[in-house]
Amino acid sequence: MRTIPYKRIVESVKRLCLNAAFNLPPDVRLAVSAAQKREKSRLGRTILSAIGDNARIARRDCVPICQDTGIAVFFVDLGSEVRTKGGTLTDAINEGTRLGYARGYLRPSMVRDPLYRRKNTNTNTPAVIHCAPVKGNKLSITFAPKGGGSENMSCLYMLKPSDGEAGVMDAAVLTVKKAGGNPCPPVIVGIGIGGTAETAMLLSKKALLRPLGRRNPEKQFAALERKILDKVNSTGVGPGGLGGTVTALAVHISTFPCHIAMLPVAVSLSCHAARHASVTL
Repeated sequence: MRTIPYKRIVESVKRLCLNAAFNLPPDVRLAVSAAQKREKSRLGRTILSAIGDNARIARRDCVPICQDTGIAVFFVDLGSEVRTKGGTLTDAINEGTRLGYARGYLRPSMVRDPLYRRKNTNTNTPAVIHCAPVKGNKLSITFAPKGGGSENMSCLYMLKPSDGEAGVMDAAVLTVKKAGGNPCPPVIVGIGIGGTAETAMLLSKKALLRPLGRRNPEKQFAALERKILDKVNSTGVGPGGLGGTVTALAVHISTFPCHIAMLPVAVSLSCHAARHASVTL
């Protein structure tokens, strides 16, 4: 059994919060640059150029890429031979989030009571933590801050199996069209297919973490990703929602087996600031 000290996890999470807030991942920067070259709208190219400039300034000056520094979402793979010492894993992640957001002067956005007394916790906690048990003696943590503008555009469709591929395509395109400029396009479209309602939503969120340009390993789903991307980019929503030919940088599909009577389809959108950072301890 391997022991990881509580304070080490706290410090690692703190650094993840700062890294994700200030540094747009290289694959996203390259995708934005490539989009600028193929965008046909002059205004769209101007917006994409500004997005690239913004990312460079954020990285250079260690300032947030976006003023909405997001709800703190963590994806954790916890090895079966790992235990924490000095406190729980959940407490360590929340403490690291609190310290990271304070250190980077990142905007706290969490309210304690979601309905009646919407008072800010002022720490951006509690974090949303998805923890999966895996084999081994390592602890892997991925931090993916999720802004409210794009998260508000998430959709779940409980389709009939007979709706098939066409139903999945229609759901994805409809979500993007209805979202318009709200999720700050160009977006990344994460699609979860299968499982149950909550499984599909989680799959769609995790799909956003896949490096841009990496297709689904299954040929049929890889082809479906391309088809949906073409349809999304033909909607005319464009950069910033102000018209153009690049509405999405990528479409990523993740799947899970499901019940014979079901076809759950979830669509999660990420803005162009597809922020995430990972560490393995």
